Amino acid sequence: MTSAKERILVALSGGVDSAVSAAMLKAAGHKIEGAYVRTWEHEEDLLGDCPGAKDLADARAVAELLSIPFRTINFVDFYHQEVVTPMVEGYANGITPNPDILCNQRMKFGALLKYAYEQNFDALATGHYCQRKLDEDGEPTLWEGLDKDKDQSYFLARISKEQLAGARFPLGRITKKEVRKIAHQLKLPVADKKDSQGICFLGKVKIPSFLSHYIEDSPGDIVSASGQKIGTHQGLHRYTLGQRRGIGVPSNQDNEFYVVTGKNEETNELIVAFENDQDPTLWGYRYRAENPQILSKHTLKDLSQMPLLAKARYRDPSTPVSLHILDNGTIEVSFEIAQRAITPGQVLAIYQGERLLASVIYSACDMGRAFLST
Repeated sequence: MTSAKERILVALSGGVDSAVSAAMLKAAGHKIEGAYVRTWEHEEDLLGDCPGAKDLADARAVAELLSIPFRTINFVDFYHQEVVTPMVEGYANGITPNPDILCNQRMKFGALLKYAYEQNFDALATGHYCQRKLDEDGEPTLWEGLDKDKDQSYFLARISKEQLAGARFPLGRITKKEVRKIAHQLKLPVADKKDSQGICFLGKVKIPSFLSHYIEDSPGDIVSASGQKIGTHQGLHRYTLGQRRGIGVPSNQDNEFYVVTGKNEETNELIVAFENDQDPTLWGYRYRAENPQILSKHTLKDLSQMPLLAKARYRDPSTPVSLHILDNGTIEVSFEIAQRAITPGQVLAIYQGERLLASVIYSACDMGRAFLST
């Protein structure tokens, strides 16, 4: 946590993490205010069981208990334009974008941070479990949180150095258990509230259900790797690589289940294989990526000459990886350990130890895959 006293806007989500973040910053002597961001109108019409009204009430109750000013900010149009639309277009085009990463990059540390600056705040604080440290030159760097079970540095892999400069993460050096303890000690009204699940800002609504309001179904064949038809799918956007459940085809006589290994957009075919087959299109060591976002003083060339670790998705363990810049500018990512179901549109977070240095986005090669043949 920063030592100099600052005027900080705290993004109160209605959950326990942001509530404790606000409490910690106030206890440290900072001048803080709380803000709840509205991202949806008439949410019940589209989302059904959406927690927006409850979250807003809980955020306001936290601010009242802490005796801090509270405001509600309407970012409904911005959220649709910068988060919902790219997510829907991505799925429609056969890739799998991460809405939480988009939220952090464009909403929280994009529009909301800009708003904070315009309102003469020094910084924006959130309840993320990660650490912001200053290097020997006083430049901010991003590190994994102390609580490895809750570390959320992966979700911040696409923010810029400029955005990190204005970010504050009070929970980076404590555990979730300690957060709950602080919440109970302060009698915060959200002390026992369960953690939110699902799409960023929208709660536990399932992505296929959400997308069904935007993308029309286009049924087609489900085929094996050999091309044999074994079923019918509702629409390719409803499935992701590596998916086991909800495919709609039964297991075989040995009780082996099919998994999605690819999508053929040209023929509108969903390609599946058995997990135990170790299908080469499901597992791979080398992948193509693009759009690097570097959160350090290193250049892409520097990173290609360094021993690195990477997380292919949230909660994946860090694993050794190397980068190679191809002649066309595309990045080749090589893992020491085979990775399962890497999907175009997903983000690879790149680390040196526990410090996040950069990220890239997997790009499609063919059949909806990101792998490079060996």
